[in-house]
Amino acid sequence: MSPASPRLLNVDALRGFALLGILAVNIWAFADPYYATLGPNPAYLSALDQAVRSVVALLFESKFYLLFSFLFGYSVTLQMSAAQRAGAAFMPRMLRRQAGLLGLGVLHGLLLYNGDIMALYALLGLILLACRHRTPRRAVRTGCALLLTGGTIWLALGVLAWLSGVEMEDSGQEVQARLAAYGGNALHTLRYHMAHWAEAASFFILFQGSNALGMFFLGFAAGRSGLLEQPQRLDAIGRKVFLYALPLGLAGASVYTALTLQTADVTLHIMAFGVSMLTAPFLTAAYGFGLLALFKTAAGQRLQQALAPMGKMALSNYLGQSALLNLMFTGYGLGWSNQLPPLAVLACVPALFGAQMALSRWWLRRHAYGPGEWVLRAITTASAPRWTRDPAPHH
Repeated sequence: MSPASPRLLNVDALRGFALLGILAVNIWAFADPYYATLGPNPAYLSALDQAVRSVVALLFESKFYLLFSFLFGYSVTLQMSAAQRAGAAFMPRMLRRQAGLLGLGVLHGLLLYNGDIMALYALLGLILLACRHRTPRRAVRTGCALLLTGGTIWLALGVLAWLSGVEMEDSGQEVQARLAAYGGNALHTLRYHMAHWAEAASFFILFQGSNALGMFFLGFAAGRSGLLEQPQRLDAIGRKVFLYALPLGLAGASVYTALTLQTADVTLHIMAFGVSMLTAPFLTAAYGFGLLALFKTAAGQRLQQALAPMGKMALSNYLGQSALLNLMFTGYGLGWSNQLPPLAVLACVPALFGAQMALSRWWLRRHAYGPGEWVLRAITTASAPRWTRDPAPHH
């Protein structure tokens, strides 16, 4: 199966779409120093500000890293096929790939964004690799069990905390640390990233690990069964999943949004997170199958063609997003953290994403891989891939 095969265009386009959602969430970690704390930003209390934050929480938060995780699991099956075509041993290649991903993730977390998810993928990917011989059916059961277990545990912890009367922790110190770091110079920002990376990495393992791994297994099962390469089967499954998953996902997202934005009670935040873990995969599935159905229309095919270059350069674009957000909001650049109203922050998302789409198309006309993909492929294959694309023949 060639990476350039048209049947993989939908996978690349889904990955590009996931990057849009990830940008729509990650931008708040830079733009709003109160983001992911218990207290609301006192500068963002207008009805419009609250509406913007509600839209982001309802439609984006905790949904798109799951889609990215599903596609990560799917990509493992593509790597298995690539190793077979190359006549190379699969596990040595994949262990080098995971090591490279871990190294890039650690550097990303230390230098640019302590909310990095690549290191988590590198570590959890080892579990998936150890289970690579599971049948698609068993992989689906494993994935669903992980999704159910993680959400149930956090929901139960929230209920127990509420019954025991756990009090809210003051998040003012963390807010002031972000303000000082992002409003200072580049050294202040670097020190903040480096000081908070280990804590943030532990947070992501604890809070997102089970769901990410669960989606790994579901993506792996889809890849092993060739689901995204079978249009008729995909249509039959997709219609059923979309009809049931969309209302369930929106209902859970509504509860999550109401509890996290309307209250500072830590116990309700924990319960809201548990609800989100249990229901966000449904909305993620609705997004994915809905988009795959859209790709079959004339307008959807144009959208697929536009998103695919982003997905082909997903690693480079993920790192590029962090670099751009640092230049805009931290001491590495303009220091706009806490300076833009929520509507302006949200408006930055399509502008930045559109610029990345244009740059990705331009880059892939001239190069075989994105810069990040080139590095990771070199580590994976223990060789230097070609850098430029072969010139088109003249007629």
